[in-house]
Amino acid sequence: MHKKLKGTGVAIITPFHNEGSIDFKSFEQIINFQISNNVDYLVFLGTTGEAVTINKDERDAIISFAVETVNKRVPVVIGTGGNNTQQVVTIMKDTDFTGVDAVLSVSPFYNKPQQDGIYNHYKSVAGVSPVPVILYNVPGRTGSNIEAETTLKIAHEISNVIAIKEASKNLDQISRIIKERPKEFLVISGDDLFTIPMLAIGGDGVISVTANAFPAEFSAMVKYGLNGDFGKAREIHLGLLDMIQAAFADGSPSGIKAALAIKKLCKNTVRLPLIKVNRTTYNRISNIIETLDNEPLLK
Repeated sequence: MHKKLKGTGVAIITPFHNEGSIDFKSFEQIINFQISNNVDYLVFLGTTGEAVTINKDERDAIISFAVETVNKRVPVVIGTGGNNTQQVVTIMKDTDFTGVDAVLSVSPFYNKPQQDGIYNHYKSVAGVSPVPVILYNVPGRTGSNIEAETTLKIAHEISNVIAIKEASKNLDQISRIIKERPKEFLVISGDDLFTIPMLAIGGDGVISVTANAFPAEFSAMVKYGLNGDFGKAREIHLGLLDMIQAAFADGSPSGIKAALAIKKLCKNTVRLPLIKVNRTTYNRISNIIETLDNEPLLK
């Protein structure tokens, strides 16, 4: 599983119909679009999938649909996290993990736990998980940071935790984790703009938002980086720079859903409290996509 989760993972959006129900026809189209463009694995029910607005019945339906549609073509990762440890443990116990390869579990948000609390939270979650666990550190959303020492303690002591998605934007911290991690522990970029720097210091890939709309380009960029060809990787990165910035200008996943709507892969619908990007941002994204269509980054 360590090898299978090295490269480009995509944090898949959850497409909705205009009235807000899940659009499974578009979901299938998006999944096949990713796989046909050479991504390495897919992540469902994460931040980009608007997991916090998905109810239990919808969650079960999404997992079942994802597993069936992917059909073992690439690994399937499911987001399962929260700020109530016992509730997360209960969700884990109640989930059918047939066909699921790993869990992405965000660090507890809002509570601002101490580092020992974060350690014991993940010890509890990993203890009931039937599949490997990926830590997710995103201080900008959770309000707290998993410090390098805590990540390393988890990595060395909890065998079922095999990776971290790092979105702290702290290269000192990330470098320390990479330097002192167990041999097979993966360090994955959780920020599209930090993918190249993280690959350069020994990171193992990315779980990307922008790759929803540009899977082939992101996959090629990461492969070049992993192979040490940073000239080609940098060229693609800079070519995607405007798109990455525009996709986050009015928040995520609002931006990437606008991009996918422009590409006619889904409707431009998000669930409250998120709203659509404003018209200026939408037009900016549309113009960037038109430019990239006319001047492809991959020859």
